[in-house]
Amino acid sequence: MTTYKQIKSEGVPIKAWVHGVPLEEEALRQLKNTASLPIIHRWVAVMPDVHWGLGATVGSVVPTKKAIIPAAVGVDIGCGMMAVRTSLDARDLPDDLSGIRAAIEKAVPHGRTSRGGRNDKGSWQKLPATAEDAWRRLRPGYERIIARAPKLDRGRHVGQLGTLGTGNHFIELCLDESDGVWVMLHSGSRGVGNRIGSYYISLAQKDMRRHIANLPDKNLAYFEEGAEHFEDYVFAVEWAQNYARVNRELMMRHILEALRVRKDLPSFRADLMAVNCHHNYVRREVHYGEEVFVTRKGAVRAGLGDLGIIPGSMGAKSYIVRGKGNPESFCSCSHGAGRALSRTEAKRRFSVEDHVRATQGVECRKDASVIDETPMAYKPIDQVMEAQKDLVEIVHTLKQVVCVKG
Repeated sequence: MTTYKQIKSEGVPIKAWVHGVPLEEEALRQLKNTASLPIIHRWVAVMPDVHWGLGATVGSVVPTKKAIIPAAVGVDIGCGMMAVRTSLDARDLPDDLSGIRAAIEKAVPHGRTSRGGRNDKGSWQKLPATAEDAWRRLRPGYERIIARAPKLDRGRHVGQLGTLGTGNHFIELCLDESDGVWVMLHSGSRGVGNRIGSYYISLAQKDMRRHIANLPDKNLAYFEEGAEHFEDYVFAVEWAQNYARVNRELMMRHILEALRVRKDLPSFRADLMAVNCHHNYVRREVHYGEEVFVTRKGAVRAGLGDLGIIPGSMGAKSYIVRGKGNPESFCSCSHGAGRALSRTEAKRRFSVEDHVRATQGVECRKDASVIDETPMAYKPIDQVMEAQKDLVEIVHTLKQVVCVKG
């Protein structure tokens, strides 16, 4: 039995796994705009965490024939999750977790100050050897990108490799259903990915200026195979996705090293299970006998047996999942709970006291600057999981005890 709702559009159909969760009118309008494009393969798949995004809807899976929509990939290219299961047990953790939170915050630059300038606390002031080594492998690709697009050679690149960022990016210490301790984090390709995404979104709009009037939204401008900038974009986006994956791996390494030297924790292993998955990305895949580009904007690949991560909010459960390989979703699932309120509306509606109550039992920031990330700003994760039960099975249920926000 399928659990999706089929929605008609002027173009291809829309299959939406949204039973029991809200689908806002603004997001539905965006989905219909995307479905009307002539490059869409079969249909657009919609995940239960769906909400409005730039051009394309967050929580959508967009398969395209011989073309890519840069704004559907977005500017946080390769953003995703990583989780590692350790041999630690809840009983191994100290009663006061503030020291562990402080150790994580010291190990990983996070947030943003000085407008991202020289003294930005979210970048490395002294580059660690691990980042230098990783950049040696990434640098040739970067040099190829800037040779084709010199305007992109500005801002930080290696200086943000192994750093968290801001907004909804986070690091958490979690307990699973057996009280096993996990380290989980959420981040992407940082400033360099943002520059690449923004540059090529603008370039796609310029390349399509003769056809832009026929698009329902200029942010749905796309590159077709054979077009002047198509191969440049494909190379740049794949490089940024690799940067994002390496970024998460470095953060995880630094976090585990910081925890291992603490005197209030016993020695532990961190190789019991590891998952590292994108949820803002594009890749070539075969669906219904045809090779297409699948863009998952706020969605995770959930092919048969694929492991993925679906996080809740700061005060909610998260899930390690295994894909069921449902072809109708193009083997995809949601990437989280999904926003129910905009950041502005969350700040208007909730107080610091509301946030403190919602994050009771979690060692985290409880100040006005994180109210836009308060649990009430997100859809209920249980409803989101129920709506996609034919897409994934739950392997582990996690509940955070420490949360570091950017």
